[in-house]
Amino acid sequence: MQAGRHRKREEPTSRLAICVVLLYGHRTMTVEIETINGSEGDIERIEKAARLIEAGGLVAFPTETVYGIACGVSRDALARLNDVKGRTPEKHYTLHIGQVDTYRAYVPKVSLQTEKLLRRAWPGPLTLVFDVDPISLATIKQQVDSDVFSTLYKNGSIGIRCPDHVAASMLLRLTRCPVVAPSANLTGQEPATTADKVVAQLGDKIDLVLDGGPCKYGTSSTVARAGVEGLRIMREGVYSADALKGMAKVTILFVCTGNTCRSAMAEGLFRTHLAKKLGCSIDDLEAMGYKIVSAGTMNVAGAPASKGAVEACRLKGTDIGHHLSQPLTPSLVDESDRIFCMTLTHCQQVLDLSSEASRKCSLLAQDVEIPDPIGQPQEFFNRCADIIETAVKARIGEIVL
Repeated sequence: MQAGRHRKREEPTSRLAICVVLLYGHRTMTVEIETINGSEGDIERIEKAARLIEAGGLVAFPTETVYGIACGVSRDALARLNDVKGRTPEKHYTLHIGQVDTYRAYVPKVSLQTEKLLRRAWPGPLTLVFDVDPISLATIKQQVDSDVFSTLYKNGSIGIRCPDHVAASMLLRLTRCPVVAPSANLTGQEPATTADKVVAQLGDKIDLVLDGGPCKYGTSSTVARAGVEGLRIMREGVYSADALKGMAKVTILFVCTGNTCRSAMAEGLFRTHLAKKLGCSIDDLEAMGYKIVSAGTMNVAGAPASKGAVEACRLKGTDIGHHLSQPLTPSLVDESDRIFCMTLTHCQQVLDLSSEASRKCSLLAQDVEIPDPIGQPQEFFNRCADIIETAVKARIGEIVL
């Protein structure tokens, strides 16, 4: 029998049939099933499901975690989904997207930490709740349909998931409307991990099941929140809390010549102001997911910060008395997410170690080079620290929203 042909059946047939009959008392219920297995015709079957979703239908589909119910964001479709799931209209549904960059239409600005996490964890078993800044939220409200806005945004946040499954990705990309997709199960029951389990729970409550076989993980996605406080794990799933925090850890590198004056001051001042921004102590920065380091282009290791640099930072409430220099290395460049240099020469020396560093390396003070204060009077160190502190505050504003 060809996949995609819909008919009732009077007697048992093979699993390849796309009509499944369930008996509840004297009532016969049918649900259409389309098998997705990498064969010719899969795209047509997925396109059929996409058009059904756009028309207000409900389609169960596989992801790498569990099966979900795809529902277009419209008033009538959501009311039907609420009825199937037994949820109230106030329930926060998660937007599902087929490509990572699609999130930018719903969350215009994210922190560097969140950006890194998305690059490493998506597509994949992670649901991320974004806190959207008020200005962006007001702009989005003017640009999207009112049903879409009220459904997706709750208390200034939106949940988004980008599944790592070929059929799911294709379905979400082909559907020309925003799609939410709660797990395909009745409230209080275990999420379905096969098409058979979807049918057993939901029967004809939905319109179509895309059967992509058993789900890879068979357990729910990890849920985390990305906000001003950093990354917070709300529910562990496939990813453990430690694994997720490891993927999100950001390394900031400051570079000068000897790593005893400018980059040492920049590292110390950045730590101080980042801790203030995050509302934590300097000692807690790594636990919050930020590693701050500095290095010099000269091959000097273990030299203390210069007395002028220590004093200039002390006047600003920052202690760099325990700083020891380290040389710039290819591994430091590779592991860093942002590299801030004091001069254009330092930038070029970074690029000499790794041509791929161009996307993450720049002058600390925008287009201004910061002169070396070594051998100069204390006043010169103090002015240098002023320039560095101003630049550091600006960079933190770019990195942490």
